[in-house]
Amino acid sequence: MRKLDRSRAAAGSLRGGPRRRRARSGVGRGVPLPLLVPALLGLAFLIVPLAALLVRAPWTNLPELLTSAEVWQALRLSLVCATAATAVSLVIGVPLAWLLARVEFPGRGLVRALVTLPLVLPPVVGGVALLMALGRNGIVGRSLDDWFGITLPFTTAGVVVAEAFVAMPFLVISVEGTLRAADSRFEEAAATLGASRFTAFRRVTLPLIAPGIAAGAVLAWARALGEFGATITFAGNFPGRTQTMPLAVYLALQSDPEAAIALSLVLLAVSVAVLAGLRDRWMTAG
Repeated sequence: MRKLDRSRAAAGSLRGGPRRRRARSGVGRGVPLPLLVPALLGLAFLIVPLAALLVRAPWTNLPELLTSAEVWQALRLSLVCATAATAVSLVIGVPLAWLLARVEFPGRGLVRALVTLPLVLPPVVGGVALLMALGRNGIVGRSLDDWFGITLPFTTAGVVVAEAFVAMPFLVISVEGTLRAADSRFEEAAATLGASRFTAFRRVTLPLIAPGIAAGAVLAWARALGEFGATITFAGNFPGRTQTMPLAVYLALQSDPEAAIALSLVLLAVSVAVLAGLRDRWMTAG
């Protein structure tokens, strides 16, 4: 009888377990109206503008608009400059992320805050700061002009510099987080086998953090592609030389709204592609 009672109790707990778990997790409960209404409003607030862009898009004239000379110049310049800015971010951003993640030094928290400052700094302010530093009369730009004849403002190279300034923090944050999550014992094992710290970084660490570097590079590239404020302040808006797609959208909106919508659709498609490419990484991290 005792065995029978225990088996019935176990069966009852198994039957009641999922129900209790569902009750604890909130599955099957009604959504409170004070939460549902603002949630739907927030969803509409984010989706309706994008849907309006798709509804008002000139789909019949879209191929013609996207193949015009002005649009193609802006598109080509944006792709080239965003790719160059991402390359610059990789070359100097990955070592910076490694320094922040692996090396203890005084003021590391302050350095990390300064590195991430462009994320919250208004891009126009970043452009003004670049002018004060790298302009012809800037604290560094004057020497570049006098000694090497290099002038960055209002040039294509200036576009790359402005985009790298605002995009590199995305790469640094992604790579630093990946480095902190990676097991440092592999590097220590390589050091015990006689590898230098740089060799361990190149042969051991880089393969381990390759997914984080790739994700950070994609985010930096997308951010550079959509940069507006720092670019127009530091590099200007000259067609064929510094006029990227966001600047072309701003200019076309005043004279040719259909061209502005077509360029906006291109930027929207790129953003969706970036989110789709990074979805697996975010889901895995979650």
